[in-house]
Amino acid sequence: MMIYKLLRADEWAALQSQGETQGAPIDVADGYIHFSTADQVRETAAKHFAGEDNVMLLAFDDSTLSGDLRWEPSRGGALFPHLYAPLRHADIAWVKPLVLTDAGHVFPDDLA
Repeated sequence: MMIYKLLRADEWAALQSQGETQGAPIDVADGYIHFSTADQVRETAAKHFAGEDNVMLLAFDDSTLSGDLRWEPSRGGALFPHLYAPLRHADIAWVKPLVLTDAGHVFPDDLA
């Protein structure tokens, strides 16, 4: 299954240059990398990235992700994937920029 991580431009640049990251400030504070499923990522973007331009959508295959991936309850009791390890550039399946419109971020049509 594909899972998704949203990064701001500076966070994406750091991951590219360093090859891995402890994530965004919220990830560092919580002690794990926050991911979302295809069904959850739009709400994550609306809640945590509203009005922010230059947001990157990173896709990862949960079966090949390096590190300790756990599915834990979060918003409304839904299970979210959390990675208890650094986020590695080598594990990215694909990355795409999200376009910001007046209605919010535009996600790829083939998000699954």
